[in-house]
Amino acid sequence: MMMQASQPTIRILREDWADKSVPLPFYETAGAAGADVRANLRPEDRQNGIRLEAMQRVLVPTGLRVEIADGYELQVRPRSGLALKHGITLANAPGTIDCDYRGPFGVIVINLGTEPFVIAHGDRIAQIVVAPVVRGCFSEVSALGTTERGAAGFGSTGRR
Repeated sequence: MMMQASQPTIRILREDWADKSVPLPFYETAGAAGADVRANLRPEDRQNGIRLEAMQRVLVPTGLRVEIADGYELQVRPRSGLALKHGITLANAPGTIDCDYRGPFGVIVINLGTEPFVIAHGDRIAQIVVAPVVRGCFSEVSALGTTERGAAGFGSTGRR
């Protein structure tokens, strides 16, 4: 995929223990909005992988740290194939990596399926989307404007 001048650069640092043969995040198709992120397991976990029992969650290492341009975030999202086929998703979907965070990049994976699932070293476990951040101003008021919907909440717009 050709990089355009307007695209923010995400600087990546591999952890000292990380396997350098595991690819960096990568857009698998020309139209992909998300770049796939792979599990880069610690040396002691590489042979057997990480086994997730049903309803278990775990922080899966990527072996990466990132530096994101000011005004952007990385949204960490589930991979739809893992969710549909195995019930594997992210416990905090979408996760956010803020532009001022420099710690280890881990992915909180949960098994919502009924069978155990093994995350192997190098498996694609999530996708990241680079997104602009708009910060709001918060102002306390004594009343809010009215709308046709008003305070009607969950399910109030109908089932279909």
